[in-house]
Amino acid sequence: MDYVYGPGKNHLFVPGPVNIPEPVLRAMNRNNEDYRSPAIPAMTKTLLEDVKKIFKTTTGTPFLIPTTGTGAWESALTNTLSPGDRTVTFLIGQFSLLWIDQQQRLNFNVDVVESEWGQGANLDILAEKLAADHSHTIKAICIVHNETATGITNNLATVRKLLDHYRHPALLLVDGVSSICALDFRMDEWGVDVALTGSQKALSLPTGLGIVCASPKALEASKSAKSVRVFFDWNDYLKFYKLGTFWPYTPSIQLLYGLRAALDLIFEEGLDSVIARHNRMGKATRLAVEAWGLKNCTQKEEWYSDTVTAVLVPPYIDSAEIVKRAWKRYNMSLGLGLNKVAGKVFRIGHLGNLNELQLLGCLAGVEMILKDVGYPVKLGSGVAAACAYLQNNIPMIPSRI
Repeated sequence: MDYVYGPGKNHLFVPGPVNIPEPVLRAMNRNNEDYRSPAIPAMTKTLLEDVKKIFKTTTGTPFLIPTTGTGAWESALTNTLSPGDRTVTFLIGQFSLLWIDQQQRLNFNVDVVESEWGQGANLDILAEKLAADHSHTIKAICIVHNETATGITNNLATVRKLLDHYRHPALLLVDGVSSICALDFRMDEWGVDVALTGSQKALSLPTGLGIVCASPKALEASKSAKSVRVFFDWNDYLKFYKLGTFWPYTPSIQLLYGLRAALDLIFEEGLDSVIARHNRMGKATRLAVEAWGLKNCTQKEEWYSDTVTAVLVPPYIDSAEIVKRAWKRYNMSLGLGLNKVAGKVFRIGHLGNLNELQLLGCLAGVEMILKDVGYPVKLGSGVAAACAYLQNNIPMIPSRI
């Protein structure tokens, strides 16, 4: 039973954690097992191979760490860098801010490129910094692929082009927490050295797995990196990989079975089809926002996110009231505005194991809530705009043709 009961199903439309599909719930509904038995290493081996596919890498080495995205951040940083190393990173929202804070507390020399919230990473300034860095003092570029606080997606292909253009050897470390398995992500093609995600986002699992993938260049860097690490040390994992037992400490058996089921669902649908589905839902949501007469927090189309839409509200409305009303009256969860955009935006998450009809239910709920808080929305306007687009673009379900 829910801790605070509401009839029917909770409509979960925050940008993570997300809905968990029934096959994944059933897969996790099991007793504990001995992780040193032959079964768990055999399953882990297949998981490690299959996880590489969601990063689109053949050369990367994955690590399944019992942690959150924050722990995955720390793993990426401490295994590749030494205290005092210079990083260039981009402040574009709350989660990039938190990663910057972590870098500073780990005693790196953090060179922050700040943009207005609602804008993407300023890659022109990155180009200037790379061009001026003749002695290669910059050791890593740290960038959030998809900033969920403002609904911004950054162009990683351009970051790689800049690094290659200036022949700069800096590592490229990418937070893909709310992008991997939902947005186009190409680790090998874009030359990403460390990519990371969390189980509670597009993988549609409970929180608890930080999934990190390291390139050969990153693994080489880890041999000389002097940052202190214990729990997150890749070397401990690599020793057990060689032994064929895979785990330096006790994993969550239930999450491993859940990950197996989640990956199977993604591969059955097809990763490219999953990405296309997220693109449809992102476009449909943006059309609804436009029909309501509201604006997207994201200032340019090139930065639009297909996993979350941050909606600006008029000055006379506190966006927190929209989120409160959604939960109290409609049993729906929307994302709050965070930090600089607190009270100014609410966020609609549209990622994970989610289909278009579920999204339309959310959009209908948002319309009623907007009416509740005094915004003069025409009921049905956003839903109609989204329906018109989706009806012309939803493909047949391949397994049912």
